[in-house]
Amino acid sequence: MEGDGLPKGATGAALMIYASGVDEPEAVRETVAILKRADVAPLDVTGYGTLQEREEQGHDISEDERELMQRALDENSVIVAQMTPFFEDQKPADESKSN
Repeated sequence: MEGDGLPKGATGAALMIYASGVDEPEAVRETVAILKRADVAPLDVTGYGTLQEREEQGHDISEDERELMQRALDENSVIVAQMTPFFEDQKPADESKSN
């Protein structure tokens, strides 16, 4: 779609976003609101928790990721850190592997 910020021919995208909020549900709501204002139609938004929660769950968190999490917190912002576009003729990763 013209003006959606995706490469030509893309049918959608996965976004890696860092957002702040008083709690995880608020951060997810704020993220959805920002995406909708940017004319993006999010189908699924998953929160993974605070830095402390993720550390307690044993997640391996890089220094870059820590910096993005802190920046979102300091700026009270929603940061789009990565976009992976999808194309109609693209197979999901698990289907494209040969046995």
